[in-house]
Amino acid sequence: MVDVGEKAPDFTMPSDEGKKVTLSQELGNGPIVLSWYVFDFTGVCTRQMCEIRDGFEALQKLGAKVFGVSTDSAASHKAFRAMHNLPYPLLSDWNKTVSRAYGVLYPKLGDYEGVSKRSVFILDKAGIVRYKWVTEDPNVAPDAKAVEREVARLA
Repeated sequence: MVDVGEKAPDFTMPSDEGKKVTLSQELGNGPIVLSWYVFDFTGVCTRQMCEIRDGFEALQKLGAKVFGVSTDSAASHKAFRAMHNLPYPLLSDWNKTVSRAYGVLYPKLGDYEGVSKRSVFILDKAGIVRYKWVTEDPNVAPDAKAVEREVARLA
């Protein structure tokens, strides 16, 4: 699992916007928030993504870029993002390679194999992990205010 103080693994993933997002091309201007969630259209995941939405303006003022990440498809992400008016892109780790590289892939969760653990990584301008929160319990959402505080420390 990627740890605080380590360089975040680079990646390229498709977004709900039909673009490919490469982490190394996003670095350099401010903190990056990578917020992994389990599934589109589920209760805790919706709350997690909407809490980030509700605090997005503050994160933007701190210069942060925000990305939601799950193993759902880009098409599913597009519908989920539109339904909840999310102002940040959702990235599809359909092949599960990025979740695996970050150490946040459940081998099995209930009846599902290979879905992302609910987690948050905050990277500095150079791509070094400065904050990490990972839970084994898919019913526990990250603290959106704690994420904002950590981003403020890097701004």
